[in-house]
Amino acid sequence: MAAYFENGDGSLVPDALRGFARTHADLLTLDPDHGFLLARDPAPTRRVGLLSGGGSGHEPLHSGYVGRGMLDAACPGLVFASPHNRQVYEGSLAAARAEGVLHVVKNYTGDRINFGIAAERLAHRGVPCARVLVDDDLATDSADIVAGRRGTGGTVLVEKLLGAAADTGLGLAELQELGTRLAARCRTLAVASAAHTAPTTGRPAFVLDPEELEYGVGIHGERAPKTVPREPLGPLVERMATALLDAVAPAPGSPVIVLVNGLGAVTPLELYAVHAQLCALLDRRGVEPARSLVGEYVTALDMRGFSLTLLAADDRTLRLYDAPVRTAALHW
Repeated sequence: MAAYFENGDGSLVPDALRGFARTHADLLTLDPDHGFLLARDPAPTRRVGLLSGGGSGHEPLHSGYVGRGMLDAACPGLVFASPHNRQVYEGSLAAARAEGVLHVVKNYTGDRINFGIAAERLAHRGVPCARVLVDDDLATDSADIVAGRRGTGGTVLVEKLLGAAADTGLGLAELQELGTRLAARCRTLAVASAAHTAPTTGRPAFVLDPEELEYGVGIHGERAPKTVPREPLGPLVERMATALLDAVAPAPGSPVIVLVNGLGAVTPLELYAVHAQLCALLDRRGVEPARSLVGEYVTALDMRGFSLTLLAADDRTLRLYDAPVRTAALHW
């Protein structure tokens, strides 16, 4: 495996952030002192700012979702590392509206700690702050895992829906309650045939035989609960989707929002084939794939894998999904 193209000495993330901000200068600005990105043109109807963040290496999450209809600010950490609590605090001050700021946090220990410290500092400053915890990873849904389910692909859908809701002028408590309900109705499952390249070594984070799949892999390269024999796409998608449907449990005939997400090194050709298999199964089960996203939305550097996310929807959820959005990675 080749090393990443970088200057070295920890320069990759700050260099990338400067390049990203220059590319999308019409949408956002970079605070170079505190390392957060801020939307230039948030909806004036917002009473609450939305902020999220997490380790770099998952692009376009979270930086790609800063803009009208989605996040007011994003705090990128180093590769696969939580942002510093100072980043979150300063970004929150910049993003806060009259009724405060809502943090959308993926369920990882470092993120929970640093966002929590920032929230305490905001409270001392008199800035209202609340949290929505996204914990959609079905592979870590086990009583044996003390930290609980990880936050993965469902984060994109939660951020989109909350962004639309914030634009309608909902208050902090209302947004937190909505986000918590959305996260509870959302589950994700990921597989990989090859690990990402570790930036520190230039080597794969783990090694699989050509006939193996990591079933339930994490977006930081966390090993899955089990390695399974590789199988054709149809049976694999059916296995994944059945598990997700059992967890989300949509009522017969009800809609779901679908995310077919590439983890960094899977081609669009393959992802659309995954989507076709998934929709065929949903049709057979009497579940309507009412809205779909197919592409790279939450990557894991160059991991060769994909994730499936299902979010049980209703009419209000679909209206929020359809609301206009203008960010670097999502726009309609």
